Amino acid sequence: MIRNESLIRLVNDSVRVEILPLGASLHRFEVRLADDTWRNIVLGYPNLDGYRTARGKLGMSIGRYANRIARARFTLDGVEYPLDANEAPNQLHGGSGGFHTRSWEVTGHGADWVELTLLSADGDQGFPGELTVRTRYQLIPGGAQVTFHATTTAATVVNLTTHPYFNLNGEGSGATDRHRLAVHASRYTPTSGDGIPTGEIRDVTGSALDLRPGPLLGQARDAAVAQGIAREGGFDHNLVVDGQGLREHCRLTGEDGLTLVMQSDQPALQLYGGSHFDGTQIGTSGQPYPPSAGVALEPQNYPDAPNHPNFPSSVLRPGEEYTATTRWLIG
Repeated sequence: MIRNESLIRLVNDSVRVEILPLGASLHRFEVRLADDTWRNIVLGYPNLDGYRTARGKLGMSIGRYANRIARARFTLDGVEYPLDANEAPNQLHGGSGGFHTRSWEVTGHGADWVELTLLSADGDQGFPGELTVRTRYQLIPGGAQVTFHATTTAATVVNLTTHPYFNLNGEGSGATDRHRLAVHASRYTPTSGDGIPTGEIRDVTGSALDLRPGPLLGQARDAAVAQGIAREGGFDHNLVVDGQGLREHCRLTGEDGLTLVMQSDQPALQLYGGSHFDGTQIGTSGQPYPPSAGVALEPQNYPDAPNHPNFPSSVLRPGEEYTATTRWLIG
């Protein structure tokens, strides 16, 4: 079990969350049900070793650059920056020493909020500029939210997100195949075999990636396999969310009708179906995680945006502040 002193608990009448300084991780997200019982709806590891060593990055904060950067390099202001190629030849989730591997400093804490801070040195994982990052988790009416802030001493690229896996039937309850997922995205970014975007932004109409109607996840995954657009045996796709600013990205509904509405101000949503789970991973409930034990919903900028001028810019310069907010609302 994780020691009490390692956990930060935030509590109100309808939501209880637990945050770990390791990786600034969302460890538990409990919601009060109509019968006055509580249900944990995010996957997590029962001990710190799981967060340090296991695949999946359950609930962890990702940076400096969430998702993939092609050939582990990018050019900014005429200078090429080689990065840590932890998914050779590419970089994934900021490198082998990405922000999910760090112990963040708790710099503020109240009954319903906590702020964690991380200093990333100039050259960290190959990225230029000293980056100061603040992550604030806060309970809000009907749910919780996380906001990232970052400033830099030199021009750099930034893309921060959290990596929770949701199972609205309850953590450890089995697969999410009969969850319904509606994503408000009319386009997506096709990728090559290694998950790097080709640069095209394609309409989802007629494809299994048209999740606007809210299909069952299992049926949509099987359709993606049949159409030859599946990755990792199912979903690992960047969906371009319609609109701008803080808006609803998606709506996930469990088998008993419990609904999670996720809002964010980010341009896209990475959807990953959890196909790497194979029953050997044991969760906080003590139950094994089968394939699709949870679905990861990650608001962020596009993968490999630093290498595609037609994608939204990820550049942060001195004197600017990067912010990214995600809200999880329970219905």
